[in-house]
Amino acid sequence: MLILDQIQTSRCLDWDALIASLAAMFQGDCVMPVRHHHHVAVPGEADATLLLMPAWQPGQYIGVKLVSVFPDNAKRSLPAIHGSYLLSSGRTGELLAVIDGGELTARRTAAASALAARHLAREDASRLLVVGTGRLSVNLVEAHSRVRPITEVSIWGRDREKAEQAAADARALGYAAIVAADLEAAARQADIISCATLSRSPLIKGEWLKPGSHLDLIGAFTKDMRESDDEAVRRARVFVDTREGAFAEAGDILQPIAAGIISRDHVQAELSELVRGAEGRKSPDEITLFKSVGAALEDLAGAILAYQTARQDSAGS
Repeated sequence: MLILDQIQTSRCLDWDALIASLAAMFQGDCVMPVRHHHHVAVPGEADATLLLMPAWQPGQYIGVKLVSVFPDNAKRSLPAIHGSYLLSSGRTGELLAVIDGGELTARRTAAASALAARHLAREDASRLLVVGTGRLSVNLVEAHSRVRPITEVSIWGRDREKAEQAAADARALGYAAIVAADLEAAARQADIISCATLSRSPLIKGEWLKPGSHLDLIGAFTKDMRESDDEAVRRARVFVDTREGAFAEAGDILQPIAAGIISRDHVQAELSELVRGAEGRKSPDEITLFKSVGAALEDLAGAILAYQTARQDSAGS
């Protein structure tokens, strides 16, 4: 059995290979039950969330991710998300690997956004705005840069010091990254806006979105959370990672539906349909929006890639 820590997991999940693995998994034969989602009380603090996300390929692999989300961990300078992934044989049930769940989640989430952007963002999109300064911020820069010619990166966060650190980390990887002091001004200029926050109220307003922009919403993952306002959703052609997940948990979609701003038919397609050839962006000037709440098949795809890569590296050493 393999045990892959955060660094090993990162090394085994090359961006191009991971994006390709996700595309293949969305097109393939994967069983994905609705994830288990439990609220966990934390005395004196915001409630935590426990997520259990199973998925399997019959006769090949079976996996489950266990994730905890503690929003107030930021007060302790700790990551909000912790987790582990258990990968087993789909033929015998034998445990094959225990993989760092936080790193797997961060990288597959960014890779899914990049996969969506490949179909939805303009081919010449070069200005990226990342909203949020957590673990995903630099991953989003790296992933989007694999599918679009990103030359300018802005990072915005409520905590200026954290935004400065995220921008410095991105610059250390060779990206021209700066801190966005004014969210509205940065959003009005961006070709791609990628939000990865735990916000419970809209951060991005629809009136800020310029023609041809692409809005990527990946942080809010419950009915009570959202990163965009009603106008942003109304103006955009909307796509989701999975309809089942979005209509169960995505506040950015469910709240405008409840308000009568949009109907379920406003969602044009899910990611599996895009990778199978469904029409994504139709024109240079339209606004597109991708809403992700996370899908267990994404974790399974990443876990399989990490496991197979680690085995190959071990065999070659």
